Amino acid sequence: MPIRIATSPGWLILVVLLALPAAAQTLYKSTMPDGRIVYGDKPAPGAAKVEESKIDTSSKGLGGSTPRETEALQNLEKSRGKREATGARLQAAEEALRQAEAARAAGTEPLPGERVGTAGGASRLNDAYYARQKKLDEAVQNAQRNLDQLRPGQ
Repeated sequence: MPIRIATSPGWLILVVLLALPAAAQTLYKSTMPDGRIVYGDKPAPGAAKVEESKIDTSSKGLGGSTPRETEALQNLEKSRGKREATGARLQAAEEALRQAEAARAAGTEPLPGERVGTAGGASRLNDAYYARQKKLDEAVQNAQRNLDQLRPGQ
């Protein structure tokens, strides 16, 4: 009894992929009088039209059997390599921004020597503290700028 499968492209691909491991198997596409399409390993009885397909399993995947296929495969590999490299640079820039922001957040407390005592017993922050804060802010701004340059559409 023939197998009835919906005629959507997804099912057609599934049929082809399932048939690939079979060695030189014949696949029949039978069109019934009412327009239904039936796939099977034998022609469907009473079919209005039967198409026979021999599945070639000798080539494995995209091997580039023609120069055009070889070129297309090479172009796909190049573009994938570029996307992966860009993705790696983007991740590194995001990590650099996270580290710069963490350093700025951790650097808000004054370090020893960044406070100056006053006559009333209080203390105030000196220029070394503000210079360090400025460097931390600049590091965050530079990391954000680098990330913005790498993001697509920016």
